[in-house]
Amino acid sequence: MKSPLSGVPVFTLYGGNQAWPGNDLLHCESIEARSRLHHWEIKPHQHAELFQLLYVQRGRAEVEIEGLRSTIGEAAIQVVPPLTVHGFRFSADIQGHVLTFGTALVANLEQRLGAPLAVLAKAACYPLGQDRGRLRGLIDTLQQEYQGNAPARPALLEALVTALMVWISRRQQSGQAPRNRDERDRHLLGEYLRLVEAHYREHLSVEDFAARLNIPSQQLNQLCRALSGQTALQVVHRRLLLEARRNLVYTRMSIGQLSDSLGFTDPTYFARWFKRLSGQTPNGYRRAAQPD
Repeated sequence: MKSPLSGVPVFTLYGGNQAWPGNDLLHCESIEARSRLHHWEIKPHQHAELFQLLYVQRGRAEVEIEGLRSTIGEAAIQVVPPLTVHGFRFSADIQGHVLTFGTALVANLEQRLGAPLAVLAKAACYPLGQDRGRLRGLIDTLQQEYQGNAPARPALLEALVTALMVWISRRQQSGQAPRNRDERDRHLLGEYLRLVEAHYREHLSVEDFAARLNIPSQQLNQLCRALSGQTALQVVHRRLLLEARRNLVYTRMSIGQLSDSLGFTDPTYFARWFKRLSGQTPNGYRRAAQPD
């Protein structure tokens, strides 16, 4: 997929077009696992709704952010906000991880911390320095927990990401207000995604969301299509579907209870809606997600 504004590919995940895997609010993989498939180079691209943290533990990473190139030659974390055009070239001995998450997890983290995560609004690189060993242990634990299936796994993953974000936030420099139309458009889409996160269970109309942003609904749709490749309504439905999938896997709610918790007035309609978007019935999805 390509953004009409820039002609730059819009990827769902780091270096690819695959759908969001699993039912977690984050995705974690080694840099080597993905970049080796692309001869150690990820060409410039962007993500419409995803934040990324590139953790370089060892090796060399050439980073291109919005056309500006820099080199990471020491242990560091690179923050990549949504819609930031970025690309990477790695040395063959690279070690580290890529952590990817969306607005749902950001909203949870902001609630935990009691403040907006302004550090995620701007691309920046944070050398680990004397905290190298401590951060390596934290991220290694996060990766192991992500790959496992232990009790209370989602809660521990969120706690580990919270600790990581606190570390990065403490090294944040003050941000800047949007300076041009492109930045303002990205900022506006970010505001819409935050509204969706706060109200997706209420089934508000696109017109309602647009009114809260003080823009026409047509402009909101054009903005979403241009920057994310989806309509404004599809953005809401995607968030609802993620929450439905997570609850089918991680809770014992009945389909009726789940339907009600997500703001649907009729469980039968919810089941049809879920099948239309996912290709499976809710019960079928739940059965398929259970371990053998």
